[in-house]
Amino acid sequence: MAHHLRERYQADHVPALMKEFGLDNPMQVPKLEKIVVNVGVGEALDNAKALDSAVEDIATITGQRPVVTKARKSIANFKLREGRSIGLKVTLRGERMWSFYDRLVNVALPRTRDFRGVSPNSFDGRGNYTLGVREQLIFPEIVYDKIDKIRGFEVSIITTAPDDEQGRRLLQLLGMPFRRSEPNV
Repeated sequence: MAHHLRERYQADHVPALMKEFGLDNPMQVPKLEKIVVNVGVGEALDNAKALDSAVEDIATITGQRPVVTKARKSIANFKLREGRSIGLKVTLRGERMWSFYDRLVNVALPRTRDFRGVSPNSFDGRGNYTLGVREQLIFPEIVYDKIDKIRGFEVSIITTAPDDEQGRRLLQLLGMPFRRSEPNV
């Protein structure tokens, strides 16, 4: 399925984006570069099993073993010691990236309760987009009875777009369900 998305990008979206943004060279067309999935596992400080469960969940969802991220400095208020494991991170590229993006956009997000689309404004100024997933259960690969707790994570979609406008258009063409922007109240 995922490679269809990539093929459609090559065949349909590249020419469309070139035209839309007045680009002369297909190499200038924004593309997906990598997707980074980040999980903060604060409770790992008190509960070592939490980290293992989170590793299992993320490996199941992404098809890749996450690396454990460690605290860079000690923060006494949070009982945090430098070097303690506090989260997980996976960087997806190539086929795994396309496959994950496809499942995120077409399967997982639509399964979110009361889903009305993702914010069109969560770009960073350089064409990269970050969204928060509130629970790993929206991925059908995750079996409810096997998880230790509901866990959210952050998905950063890194594109080669020079700015947010091109990044937004790229993700839109690739099916990202942006909600209509509400007028600022």
